[in-house]
Amino acid sequence: MAFDVSLFSPLFFPSSGSLQRDEVSGASSRSDGTNAFKDLPAMAKVFKKTSGNGGLTLYLGKRDYVDHVSTVDKVDGVVKLDPADFGDRKVFVQLACAFRYGSDDLDVMGLCFRKDIWIQQVQLYPDGQKPSLSAMHETLLKKAGDNAHPFTFEIPSNLPCSVSLQPGPDDKGKACGVDFEVKTYLAKEKNNPDEKIEKKDTARLVIRKIQYAPSQVGAGPKADICKSFMMSDKPVHLEASMEKDLYFHGEDIPIKIKINNESNKTVKKIKITVDQTTDIVLYSADKYTKSVLNQEFGESVESSSTYENTLTIKPLLADNKEKRGLSLDGRLKDEDTNLASTTVLRQGVEKEVLGILVSYKIKINLMVAGGGLLGGLTASDVTVELPLMLMHPKPEVSGKKTPL
Repeated sequence: MAFDVSLFSPLFFPSSGSLQRDEVSGASSRSDGTNAFKDLPAMAKVFKKTSGNGGLTLYLGKRDYVDHVSTVDKVDGVVKLDPADFGDRKVFVQLACAFRYGSDDLDVMGLCFRKDIWIQQVQLYPDGQKPSLSAMHETLLKKAGDNAHPFTFEIPSNLPCSVSLQPGPDDKGKACGVDFEVKTYLAKEKNNPDEKIEKKDTARLVIRKIQYAPSQVGAGPKADICKSFMMSDKPVHLEASMEKDLYFHGEDIPIKIKINNESNKTVKKIKITVDQTTDIVLYSADKYTKSVLNQEFGESVESSSTYENTLTIKPLLADNKEKRGLSLDGRLKDEDTNLASTTVLRQGVEKEVLGILVSYKIKINLMVAGGGLLGGLTASDVTVELPLMLMHPKPEVSGKKTPL
């Protein structure tokens, strides 16, 4: 299985490629045909991609589209045409949500490792239907100039958010995961599987469907256990709780720990782990768990004593860069990604459009050892688990860059 760490890279970052001058607009552009304009009043940047034949230029005003639970931001864009070499071919634009679980190299061998979850296509030229113009359309049309055609897509709210699986150090090719792509292309017919569309006759941009944390958070989870041991008349009580049920990426997570050690054993230390569970539900029942935090605290609790304290943890991608297959939020460039956000499920969503489900849990483990000659043999653990939701705050609330 092969990966491409540049699949979701932000094309306006100076570190992601060499800049060159665009002869038409005078804006900075990249050698791959993608431009980032900074002189527009309505938005900070415009993303532009031109086909190899020069006849199609795709414009988008943003790459991130927010899922507001009931609705998703509309994808408003523009395609500028130069129909000199179109012949009898038509211009189409499509938005596709797909799940990738293999290498593009294998497609050449007749093995397809990309499955479309949802796809929508519209004809732009000739005789294309013109959508109601938004403020985004007006700005893009002004930038594109003559012979530009607007389009609009509405992303269904039941589609999965963008998720990528972190590649290994030696992996190459496109990343596995769920992605969204806007593509404009030349073809004689809208949906003819026998018609081959040349790469030079297409222009495409990858976008993201993202989800922010709700404005209201709920009460924090709480768990407790009372465990008895061999050769001990009394148990160890452990209680763990959190202040709220949702935390932001990069935010400190305080966990309140209470221990009542009535046994004749000693709690040697406290170990806290955070596990990420990825459930790939599209094509199989593939489910796996990876630890994203493993932290030990040298807190001991002697026999017949109590302990109460708040221990703070912070799971970050920066501490997990070498873990292959870890779920990330869409993009894989170190400066623009983080651990995947918790998947918020909706009732009534069909399994085939779920794609990848991501969840987290915190394990609080007391490492308990007995005394005397049999201390090692009678050692045991006391463990409780707490659910954890990790998400992004809404931009107007955060006001600063999220730590990795």
